[in-house]
Amino acid sequence: MWTVAQLAADLDAGRTSSRDLVEQALSKIGERGGEGGRAFLKVYADSARADADHADRLRKAGVRRSSVDGLPVSLKDLFDVAGDVTRAGSRVRESEPKAERDAPAVARLRAAGAVFIGRTNMVEFAFGGVGLNPHFGTPKNPYDRARGRVPGGSSSGAAVAQADGMAVMSLGSDTRGSIRGPAALCGVTGWKPTARRVPREGAFPLSFTLDSVGPLANSVACCAAYDAILAAEPEAPLPELGPKGLRLLLPRSSALDDLDREVSEAFESSLAKLSRAGAVIVERPVPQFERQSEYFKGGGYAGAEAYHIHRGNEARIAEYDPRVGKRILFGKSLGASDYLAFGDLRVAFVRETEALAAAFDAILMPTVPCIAPTIAEADATDDDYFRWNMRILRNNGLINFLDGCAASVPCQEPGGAPVGLMVCGSAGTDRHTLAVAAAIERALGH
Repeated sequence: MWTVAQLAADLDAGRTSSRDLVEQALSKIGERGGEGGRAFLKVYADSARADADHADRLRKAGVRRSSVDGLPVSLKDLFDVAGDVTRAGSRVRESEPKAERDAPAVARLRAAGAVFIGRTNMVEFAFGGVGLNPHFGTPKNPYDRARGRVPGGSSSGAAVAQADGMAVMSLGSDTRGSIRGPAALCGVTGWKPTARRVPREGAFPLSFTLDSVGPLANSVACCAAYDAILAAEPEAPLPELGPKGLRLLLPRSSALDDLDREVSEAFESSLAKLSRAGAVIVERPVPQFERQSEYFKGGGYAGAEAYHIHRGNEARIAEYDPRVGKRILFGKSLGASDYLAFGDLRVAFVRETEALAAAFDAILMPTVPCIAPTIAEADATDDDYFRWNMRILRNNGLINFLDGCAASVPCQEPGGAPVGLMVCGSAGTDRHTLAVAAAIERALGH
């Protein structure tokens, strides 16, 4: 699996070139019988080769723009790229004007020397956690591919591209788990920063309040390298932490209930490894985690804000994915008082949770309580779809409502169904939370 540290060393030593890496990525995308055709909605083959050649020339001249210079990355289809139509996974937007400039997140990656390999598939308008897209097809999860399991959403193509070696990093967005859910279900690492950390302009919105922009990659260190670039911070290694002495909060709540056997076993095994390595794991009740029905009533912030964003297209709602259209229209019933009530609930939730978390280095819970269902299971009926959707979003949404940050780290045994361990922090604790996640990743042996 590609990592930033390994590839940067190989490039510096002349063992590979940016052009070689791009050709490998393009070969994976175009693999006969592979998922590249569903994972990507557009491939930048020609410009990627040209950009890779430019990076190689600069490197030979002694110019290295960043630690990720010359490495191929993918972009979720909701990010503006100058000269492209931003479809956000929808047919409805295909006739929209082309973007005049890159989104700030895209521009920062471009300035750092990232090579854009293509635009990845997604749930239409990012409104769903399962990963289905009836317009462009659904990329299959890398696990148990013969049975066809869901990739998770909404950054579905990003997770599959990452897991299949089509990119060194896949840029995603996360409103209620759209980075961490797919990362967990597909067996890669995902990072949701504090929402204000990375500019969201130029990313087609689902929720102005809850959207975050972050990476899916192959390690916590890789996520941290891209996080610094996306946040326009100086590149610096994460603080070196060991697991010994880390204080980790296990929230006694529904976040730990009703786990699939594979998730329960992987999570318990991870906690045991961390305890043996000297981490202090404290279980405490977190009653505020039990009020999700209030936090996300009628779709919550995302429901209200999505209706506002799409109401000008209400006459075309029949052209949307029916399940996305249905969720958008739910938001029509939310009034101003409901919307303001979400703010009151959030203030209390943040205050109470941050006070409880202050004595700990991180909060731990399973990223997703289940392994990926098959596409057939999740797509059988609307009831099945919405049941799986809520199950996949359940734990992740708490951190968006907290305005926190969180990493999903793979924690399954080799060969097992992918399972994510979520390492969560309060708003603004991003680099410390990443350092804790990296220490946990090393302790788990991933």
